[in-house]
Amino acid sequence: MAMTRIVQHWVWAVPAAAWLLLLAGAGITIPPLLLGVVLIATVLAAVHHAEVVAHRVGEPFGTFLLAVAVTVIELGLIITLMRAASAGAATLARDTVFAAVMLILNGLLGVCILVGAIKHREQSFQQSGVSASLAALCALTVLTLVLPNFTVSEPGPAYSPAQLGFVAVVSFLLYATFVMVQTVRHRDYFLPPRAVSFDPDTHADPPSNRRALASLGLLLACLGGVVLLAKALAYPIEKWVIGAGAPQAVVGVIIAALVLLPESVAAVRAALANRLQTSMNLGLGSALATIGLTIPGVAALSLVADMPIALGLIPKSLVLLFLTLIVSTLSLATGRTTILQGVVHLVILGVYLFTTVVP
Repeated sequence: MAMTRIVQHWVWAVPAAAWLLLLAGAGITIPPLLLGVVLIATVLAAVHHAEVVAHRVGEPFGTFLLAVAVTVIELGLIITLMRAASAGAATLARDTVFAAVMLILNGLLGVCILVGAIKHREQSFQQSGVSASLAALCALTVLTLVLPNFTVSEPGPAYSPAQLGFVAVVSFLLYATFVMVQTVRHRDYFLPPRAVSFDPDTHADPPSNRRALASLGLLLACLGGVVLLAKALAYPIEKWVIGAGAPQAVVGVIIAALVLLPESVAAVRAALANRLQTSMNLGLGSALATIGLTIPGVAALSLVADMPIALGLIPKSLVLLFLTLIVSTLSLATGRTTILQGVVHLVILGVYLFTTVVP
C-alpha cells in the first residue's frame, strides 16, 4: 500500500517538475543531462496515465488516444521547427515522418515481437485488424512519400499546390475512415484474442471517472512536456552530431525517437504482459496517425504560408521503405509471431540507422 502511494505521488509530481524546469529554462541554462533525466521520468509518467485512461475506456480507445495525442503534439513541434528553420525546412516534414515510420514498424514492433517471444515463446493477435491497418498504411506512405518523385507538374520530389492539397485531403479522409473502423464499425477486429485475454490487470476494476479524467489531463501535460523537453535537447544534440561529423538527418532520427518514447514504453510493457494486440494497436495506429495528421498539417502550412515542402524520398530511403512494408505484411500475415519476425524487423532497423549515419 505504501509503495502504491509513492507511485501515485511520483506520477503526479513529474509533470509539474517537467513544466517547472521548462519555465526555468526560459531564464537560465539547464544542463542537457538534467533535461534528459526529467524527459525519461516524464515518459514513464505518461505511460502510467495512458494505461489508467486505457483501462477506463477500454480497447482500442485507450491506445488510439495515446497515439493521436502524441501525433498532434509532434505535428505542432514539426510546424514550429519548419517555421523557425532557415535550412532544411523543405525536407524536415519528410525526414521526420519517414523516421517515425521506420522506427515504429521496425524498431517498436520489432522489440515488442522479440521480447514477447522470448518471454511467451509465441504470441497471437487479431490478424484482420492488423491487415486493415497495414493496407491503409501502405496507401498513405506511397501517396505521400513515393508518388511525389514521379509527378511532373513540379520539378524535384515535390507536389504542385493542387496536388499537395488533394493528397492532404485524401490522407486525412483515409485516416478518418481507419479511426471509424477501429473504434466503431469493426472495433472487435482490434480487440485481443480471447485465448490471451487472461491478463489480471485487464480484468481488474476500472478506475473511477474522476481518476481517469485526472490521468487524462496529466497525460496531456506529460506529452507536452516530452515534446518541449525534446525540443530543448534538439540544439545540444545537433551540436553533438555536427561535432561528430554525422549527417544532419541523424538529428531528426534522435528527436523522433524521443517523441515516440511514451508509446514505445507502453507497447513493450504490453508485449511483456502477453497483450501483443495492444502493442500492434499502438504501433500501427501511431504510424497511421503520423502520416494521416502530420501531412495534412504541414500541407496546410505550406499552402497558407507559401512555404515549399519536398515529400519524395531519396532512392536509398525508397528501397528501405518498400522492404519494410513488404516484410511487415509478410511477418504479420498469420496472426502469430515468433522470435524470427522480431529479429528480421530489428535487422532492417539496424540497416536504416547505419545507412543514415553512413549514407
